[in-house]
Amino acid sequence: MTIADAGEPTRRVLVAYASRMGSTQEIATVIGEELGRAGLLVDVLPCADDPDPTAYDAVVIGSAIYTRRWHKPANRYLKSHLDELAARPTWLFHSGPCGEGAESEQVAPPPGVAKRAARIGAAPPMTFGGRLETEHATGPISRWMATNGPLSGDFRDWARIRAWAAGIAEGLRSTTPPVGTGHDEQETERTSE
Repeated sequence: MTIADAGEPTRRVLVAYASRMGSTQEIATVIGEELGRAGLLVDVLPCADDPDPTAYDAVVIGSAIYTRRWHKPANRYLKSHLDELAARPTWLFHSGPCGEGAESEQVAPPPGVAKRAARIGAAPPMTFGGRLETEHATGPISRWMATNGPLSGDFRDWARIRAWAAGIAEGLRSTTPPVGTGHDEQETERTSE
């Protein structure tokens, strides 16, 4: 059953992303597809375009993470829209770990991202494995790593990504989050039971 089938207005969700080599963009697209399957109206847009979060009922923000830092457009977007994001359910994710165990590795957010997540009432970012392949590598170090070592490959766990997005959809379907309270992972677990 979709939200529209339940007689409720369909919720609009923004999936904003910052991607350097395309991997995070692909994750954002899959998250958007999963939310759309649940009957939500979804826009998947780059953070660099600065989409207005007030046009949406909920927001998902994703960033590539390199050397434990968020990509600048995602960091700027999160920082410049704190008040608007605090007024609606917001989820965060980052992607980037490669190598053995990357599919399930949980990377601590950069301190600034952690502080802003707490301020808007969002859980710390979910970590998804990344992709490091020669054809997508953008710099000499990335290209060298993609061809010379155990970090080369696609470490994204699509079932895990889809399950996370489905959890967001279920949380939005089963509750009407009060404006201004933000969202945390425990609320999703409580409302998804």
